[in-house]
Amino acid sequence: MTIDRQRLEQGGLILFVALITLAMGAVVSGFAAALLWSMLAAILFQPLYHRLLERSPGHENRAAGLTMLIITVAVVIPTLIIGTMVVEQASTVYTNIRSGQINFASYFQQVHDALPNRVQRLMDGAGLSSFERTQARLSNVIGSRVSGIATQALSIGRDAFAFLLAFCIALYVSFFLLRDGQALGAAVRRALPLERSVTERLVDKFVAVVRATIKGSVIVGLVQGGLGAITFWIVGVPAALLWGLLMAVTSLLPALGPAIIWVPVAIYLLATSAIWQGIVVIASGVVVIGMADNILRPILVGRDTGIPDWVVLVTTLGGIELFGLSGIVIGPVVAALFIAGWQILTEQRGVAVGNATAAENGAG
Repeated sequence: MTIDRQRLEQGGLILFVALITLAMGAVVSGFAAALLWSMLAAILFQPLYHRLLERSPGHENRAAGLTMLIITVAVVIPTLIIGTMVVEQASTVYTNIRSGQINFASYFQQVHDALPNRVQRLMDGAGLSSFERTQARLSNVIGSRVSGIATQALSIGRDAFAFLLAFCIALYVSFFLLRDGQALGAAVRRALPLERSVTERLVDKFVAVVRATIKGSVIVGLVQGGLGAITFWIVGVPAALLWGLLMAVTSLLPALGPAIIWVPVAIYLLATSAIWQGIVVIASGVVVIGMADNILRPILVGRDTGIPDWVVLVTTLGGIELFGLSGIVIGPVVAALFIAGWQILTEQRGVAVGNATAAENGAG
């Protein structure tokens, strides 16, 4: 009876913990994105915090406060300024698309008409004689995507108070995660119902993928998007910052990356007799923007995450579809933990099978 009662009490405790955890998740779900980014900021800037703490041992609050000040000046303020400018440009583009001032169909027609007659005949012979319908469909797709981005940007502006509240919560929580991160991490490790070695491997994989994703994807993407925006501004392309943001997003795509944006722009410029502008876009896209990934990624990413590129692509896009901007990090992290979990399970099953085989041989 005592053993049964202990099992019942243990089961009741597990049920209570599960239910209260779900309830806690529901309570903070409105600020899930803010809590996630505060955790990511704490993980990314933890080395900086420890460096500052080494210079003033015993002053954890001071080190955390200085770290938050650096984050605010170096990351937050520039992001807010650039974000405001992107929202303004997105609003203008959205208005122009609705009014017809921006007509992607006419742009496709201009490119088509600028092609040599032989190329046009080849296109017609390849079954592209109904180019008007094709360009209309492409126009609708591109227009809807740009309009969607613009609408989301405008929604951020309309929900400025909620955004500001979540932003302040993220900064506030980041301070305590920086200061108490090691103690909280140790407590989480002890609480997880897993073997210590398994927990350590999963936590290490989580931290490594978070840092690699932010450094290798987010930072590199922002650099490529910034270079693209500067290039578009130099050649006079309207809404250069908005197109730069699109290039930053497309930089997540292996192989193609920002070329999805700058190649059509270069083709359009060349087709409309803007020769030097088109050459500048091509040169910048190949030499500057294209090489940024090859140069920066090895420097910023200290170690390989062990995730294939196609898995990163699929999980990143899937994460964005489910969780919005936060999916850029959530997708690859889920993939890394999925792979690590199956690897550990496979190793443990291999050990168990080996032990069973040895026992059978010994008995025989």
